[in-house]
Amino acid sequence: GKEVLARAAHALSGRSGDFVAVNCGALPDNLIESELFGHKKGAFSGAHADHTGLVRAADKGTLFLDEIGDLPAASQAALLRVLQEREVTPVGGTRPVAVDVRIIAATHRDLDEMIADGQFRHDLFARLAGFRIAVPALAERRPDLGILIGSLYERHFPADAVGLDLDAARQQAAAEYAKLLFVLRPEQA
Repeated sequence: GKEVLARAAHALSGRSGDFVAVNCGALPDNLIESELFGHKKGAFSGAHADHTGLVRAADKGTLFLDEIGDLPAASQAALLRVLQEREVTPVGGTRPVAVDVRIIAATHRDLDEMIADGQFRHDLFARLAGFRIAVPALAERRPDLGILIGSLYERHFPADAVGLDLDAARQQAAAEYAKLLFVLRPEQA
């Protein structure tokens, strides 16, 4: 759900660059900065060519940082600098490169608690937390299941296949929302 929302925000933004998604928790600690900020040929063993990096790949677009709470402290400081200066310096590079990137970050962790425990930088959080959305688990969004199933069906089966109808799924979801609204606020139903 998080990446779907991030992609939708990018699609509606009108930004001309690409949408680039990164799972911060899946990046090895010793390669995070190289992957995010790029590197120059010869910067370290195995750097056989220049690498642009994911931040620059999202220039004029959107960089989705999933599981931002898993980012180590040193990488948090480097990311903060990118956000403050709007430029990135590749590993082994000497000149910064200007970037225009929208950042959308997500995590399953409680960042407020991590800040209080000194595990996440408050200043980085302040730069990222311009607009916060709490996405409920799918189990809490039961009416969305019909829409999701219909959408997945359309993606994976030919248009003439016998099966689910997306409009029917939407009508079912609307009916479920109406029932939920009546339960929560019977005076407004």
